[in-house]
Amino acid sequence: QEDKMDRLSAARERFKQDLFATEQTGVVLEAVDKDYARCSMRVEARHMNANGVVMGGALFTLADLAFAAAANEQQPLTVSLTSQITYLNPGQGKVMYAEARAVKSGKRNCTFIIDVTDEKGVQVAVVISTGARIG
Repeated sequence: QEDKMDRLSAARERFKQDLFATEQTGVVLEAVDKDYARCSMRVEARHMNANGVVMGGALFTLADLAFAAAANEQQPLTVSLTSQITYLNPGQGKVMYAEARAVKSGKRNCTFIIDVTDEKGVQVAVVISTGARIG
């Protein structure tokens, strides 16, 4: 339990400089482990689009920080190469979550699936991100 809290503290310290995600969008890193991370975002008026649902860019930012935290937990120098997001359902909840899990975590590259859900468990989007290990 203490090791997980140390990992989370270290990840929060590292990604607090990701100001767009943390300050502008309000993404919070909730959990991090080897090849895994979970983030949340409390939905506010600033996240909404003209149709009254959460803007795709806000959802992508949430998923992107989850990917970054998961991919860099063990390997400190991983950068994103590609990301594809598929929107499945309108983001209408009060809190959105992104859980990143590794499909492949190799020495040179990695691929993660990031599930974006609301607090009711409705899947809002799925993201597949591939990163390059440059360290």
